Amino acid sequence: MSGVLRPAALKSGDTIAIIPTARAIVLDELRDGIALAEGWGLNVRLGAGIGRKAFQQAGSVLERAADLQAAVDDPVVRAIWCARGGYGTVQLLEHLDLSPLTRDPKWIIGFSDITVLHNALNKLGVASLHAQMPHNIGVKTDETKETLRKALFGAPVALRAPHGLLMRSGERTGELVGGNLSVLHALRGTPCDIDPRGKILVLEDLDELLYHMDRMAMNLKLGGWFNDLAGLVIGGMNDMRDKNEADPFGSTAEEIISRAVGEAGFPVAFGMPFGHITDNRALVLGLKANLSVTEAGVTLSFEGSVSPSNA
Repeated sequence: MSGVLRPAALKSGDTIAIIPTARAIVLDELRDGIALAEGWGLNVRLGAGIGRKAFQQAGSVLERAADLQAAVDDPVVRAIWCARGGYGTVQLLEHLDLSPLTRDPKWIIGFSDITVLHNALNKLGVASLHAQMPHNIGVKTDETKETLRKALFGAPVALRAPHGLLMRSGERTGELVGGNLSVLHALRGTPCDIDPRGKILVLEDLDELLYHMDRMAMNLKLGGWFNDLAGLVIGGMNDMRDKNEADPFGSTAEEIISRAVGEAGFPVAFGMPFGHITDNRALVLGLKANLSVTEAGVTLSFEGSVSPSNA
């Protein structure tokens, strides 16, 4: 696993903390997630920011950072489930010390804006879960919930999709990195910028102007991100749009990425089930993944730390 620390598999009776790192959220919006975690036998601890609101965010920067830091530092907490995305997690970085997780790894779970934390953990060499937050989890697919459960409890996880358009076949193994394209782009040149060389890169995004997306894709291309990947896996790229429908940009999100990747010699898969979509399955970032793209379909799989019978 290239020295990456994998948090221990959860077990019944463990504590999971729900922490809002970005947008404000109230208790009623978390009830489905709380019920799900409790149904798995976990004890749920709610962060101080639940129900707190400072304009769009769940409290001031220092309040949100303190809430997350408390969960990081508490040895009783075995996983941290970010309450929702939106915007604001990047504001916390300069006020956080995530180094305790190198001594006592615990899962940090989320996607979209939580890509900030995934990148920070990648730099520390700690695995994390790109997966659905408790917000809106009640309307997600059974596989959304089941892949999260499997990943948390140490069972093998695999994502599969039928063969689709704009794919390049191949089979490769590599560390999984990435997340939300807009956030990855915003972190370029910062201490939380990642190095995807030799790795499998996953990308997803939501609600971007198509020419903005092309700008981000070109940034990654010119920065060498597509030169030496082990593989590229694209999830949901939904609600992409033109600023002026009467004067369209002329390319879909998938075409923009395909053009930026060019003829690079690694497997590429579009339309995988993760991101801002109903079927948002869990990805284990930081660990080795196996990617297979063939005429029969696409599989992205991760090994578990315990047998499925124990999950």
